Amino acid sequence: METKILKNKPLMEAIFELRWKLSEPVKGVKIDPHYKLLIGRLYDKMNSEYPFYEQLPSASMPDEISGYVVQHRFRKNKNDWPLIQIGPGVITVNDTEKYIWSDFQNRIKALVDILFEIYPDYRNMLHFNKSLLRYIDAIQFDFQNDDIFGFFRDKMKININLYKKLFDNLKVDKKTSGFDLRFAFPLIELKGTIHLRFVNGKKNGYEALIWETMVEAVELDVPQDRSEIIAWVKKAHDLTDDWFFKIIDGELLRRFE
Repeated sequence: METKILKNKPLMEAIFELRWKLSEPVKGVKIDPHYKLLIGRLYDKMNSEYPFYEQLPSASMPDEISGYVVQHRFRKNKNDWPLIQIGPGVITVNDTEKYIWSDFQNRIKALVDILFEIYPDYRNMLHFNKSLLRYIDAIQFDFQNDDIFGFFRDKMKININLYKKLFDNLKVDKKTSGFDLRFAFPLIELKGTIHLRFVNGKKNGYEALIWETMVEAVELDVPQDRSEIIAWVKKAHDLTDDWFFKIIDGELLRRFE
C-alpha cells in the first residue's frame, strides 16, 4: 500500500526502535558486552550516509544503569534529520517533516542489515525483545476557547463524553486544562499491540493536540530474522497509516493536503 503524501502533514516525529536482550553478569546489572565495539563499527558503516556524530549526555551514565538508553546519534547534517541512534541494547531511526515512508523504510532496512552484519556471533547473541513503529502528530489547538471534545467528535470521529452532571454545580469549568487519553488493542494477524494516545502539549511554541499511533511487539512476539523484522515493520506501517487516514478523513485531510 502506497502512502498518500501530504503537503501539510501534521507529523512531529516518526520513530522505529529495535531492542535486544542484555546480558546479566551480576544480578540486577544488565549490559551489552559488545556495545562499545558496535559504536565504532556502526560509525564506519554509516559514515557516508550519516557523517555528523553526536555523543549525548547520557553517554556518561554508568554501564550498569544505561541499558536501553540511547547515547550516540548519527545525523546527515548538524541539527538535521533523519538520524539514527544507538545505546546498550537499542537502535532507532528517527525522522520529522522530511519523512516519506519509502525513504524511512529503506533506512530501517539498511540499519537492521548492518546490525546483523556487525554484531559478533549474532545467531547466538542477538535476541530481540522489543520492536516498535511510532508516529507523533500534532495540530495547533486553542484549549481555552475551543471545545476539544467537540473537535474529537466532529473532526476525528472519536466520541468522548464526560458525565454532564459533574459540571452542574458551576464549580468546575468545562474547558479542560489537560488530558491524557490512552488506548491499546491486541492485533489479530500481526503480532503485537496497537496504541493510540491523545494528550495536550505544544508544537513550535503553540498549544497543540498531540496524538500518537504506535504498533509494538514485545518478547515472544518480536520477529528475530532480519527479513521478518522488515516484514513486520511494513505491516505495522500499513496499519498505522490506515488508522491515521481514517481518523483525519474529511476536513482534517483537506487541511493537510
